[in-house]
Order: sequence, then C-alpha cells, then structure tokens
Amino acid sequence: MLLHGTLSLPFRSPFNFRSPVTHHHLRKFSFSAANHNYAISDEELHSRGFILRRTTEDLNLDHLNSVFVAVGFPKRDTDKIKIALEHTDSLLWVQYETTKRPVAFARATGDGVFNAIIWDVVVDPNFQGIGLGKAVIERVVEELLEKGITNIALYSEPRVLGFYRPLGFVSDPDGIRGMVYSRKNKRN
Repeated sequence: MLLHGTLSLPFRSPFNFRSPVTHHHLRKFSFSAANHNYAISDEELHSRGFILRRTTEDLNLDHLNSVFVAVGFPKRDTDKIKIALEHTDSLLWVQYETTKRPVAFARATGDGVFNAIIWDVVVDPNFQGIGLGKAVIERVVEELLEKGITNIALYSEPRVLGFYRPLGFVSDPDGIRGMVYSRKNKRN
C-alpha cells in the first residue's frame, strides 16, 4: 500500500497480526510533514503502566518471541531475531511495567535516506484494543519522517488493513502493486 499526501503523526525521541501472513499487501506512503499529535500521549501510556523503549536494551528476545507466537507468527530462532534487530534502523517496543515484558513491538529497515519498510508489528493479544498498536506505528513513522525518510511501506494481512488506513496508509495508489518473491511459486 502506498500513501501520498500528509500524515498527521507526533514524535518523541527516546497490528495486529494473529496468523502467519499468507497474502501480502504492500502498504507504502509518502508525506510532507508530521503534526506531533499522538492518539495516546507518552504520559498517558506511562500512567497506564507502559514504558516506551527505542533500543534493544532490556528486551528479552524469548519474551518478544512469545508475543510473535501469540499473534500467529511462527516461532523464531532468537539468534536470528538478534541479527535482524542489529540491522534495524528504527524500533519501538512497549514494556508493561508490572511484568517487565514486551507487549507491543514494531521495527523498520531501509536505506536510511529514501525508503523504509515497517516489520513485525505485534501487540500481545492480552493488550490489544487499547491503542498500543497505534502508539507504536505513530512513533516509528514519525521517527522515520524526522530522518527525512518519506517513502514508508509495510505488509499487512487483508483483515487488518482497516487498522492502518486511519494512520495514513493506503492500498495500491495509482495502481501500484507490491510483489513478494516466493520460492514455492518458482517453476523449475
């Protein structure tokens, strides 16, 4: 999906997927500026017992993996998760103060100048519906925009497209279609 136009998102320096992705829809956007108005402020999140984190410090990869599995991703090798995070340009995770565990997560990779792709947007099912997914996406997008990266894409299951639309993402603008390489579709 592509987004053209202006997205109103806030920033501060510091999705729900429930099953494995089988149909990919590329979502991408370009904007001119951000507004700095979060749907849920950092202060409100903190008052509800959540801590926003922008580094992997204190991120237990086994706990993160359990969130991935809880939303339907296949269990991942934690050594590979570590490597992926080392190649990540922007990330945000939400820690629940009571348990010290991650309950929401998103990361972005890209060329550091023009393009980025948001990956692994997850919210623990026990914490869905309270705005954590939106909080994570808004902040990751804004961080990318502040870096001057204006072409931002993500992949989404069809059933959660409605979650991303209010955040400025659109499907297939101007007839642009995303494609995904798949070995199972390759003919010998």
